[in-house]
Amino acid sequence: MFLHTENVLKFAFSNETNDPYETSESLKFGILGVPFDGTTSYLPGARFGPRTVREASYNFEAYNFQLKKTVPTGVLDLGDIEVVHGNFKKTCSKLKSTIDDVLSQNIIPISIGGDHSISFCIINAITQALGENKLTVIHFDAHMDLRDEYGGEKYSHATVMRRILDLNPLQLIQIGVRSAAEEEATLSDERLTSFSSHQVCEDIENIINCLKNISGPIYISFDIDVLDPAYAPSTGTPSPCGLDPMQIEKLILNLESKELVGMDLVEVASTEIGDSTAMNAAKIIFDFLCLH
Repeated sequence: MFLHTENVLKFAFSNETNDPYETSESLKFGILGVPFDGTTSYLPGARFGPRTVREASYNFEAYNFQLKKTVPTGVLDLGDIEVVHGNFKKTCSKLKSTIDDVLSQNIIPISIGGDHSISFCIINAITQALGENKLTVIHFDAHMDLRDEYGGEKYSHATVMRRILDLNPLQLIQIGVRSAAEEEATLSDERLTSFSSHQVCEDIENIINCLKNISGPIYISFDIDVLDPAYAPSTGTPSPCGLDPMQIEKLILNLESKELVGMDLVEVASTEIGDSTAMNAAKIIFDFLCLH
């Protein structure tokens, strides 16, 4: 059992146990739920994301039709982090120490939120493990999340990528953006590349080439609101004119065989079994598992 986690419904295709010491299998992935939505500013409910995404994962076959691969063995569902509702600092501390533990065993963390603030805690742990100026962060989102403060808070779903830039990654690539404050849209940083949802629609091959040219460790942070509300209505801050699931699949599958060191999937705010938001979220994680 990992530090600060508790047993819950397991993600499909994961091992029977959630304790790495109870299996002889070679472990590759550790799925961790983070049911925290303490910084949500519009539609609450992302705390239910880990449960509904896990439920939706049982909708898929183990064989990935596009990649022509079966989900690998060695997938461990670690359960949910024990969050402190309304207290980002304490929750972040627990999450980071758990990710530290996961990384120490050479397991790739896959975190299900929860609101987007959690990504900072995870990437902080990974950056400390790798060193500064080495990690490429690929950020799928309708929003830039680059405000310096939001509602007087430095740590928020709306500031998370600004705080991640503070960690000094090699680069931050944003895909699907279509909403930003002027402060974010005019931010000048040589490490930052942003592709709007319109650019994805008009010239997706250019973005694919950008992804193919990445070398070194990659972390993917995926806010489900990058999808158009037609495909992901149950999310904290939905935004029209978004991407569709096939565009997302095409972009993700071009990361096959890259050095992927972790991912998070955040902002699913649904409690309903069969919800399209949760199903599309589970599909993204399913594809990530098959990229290696």
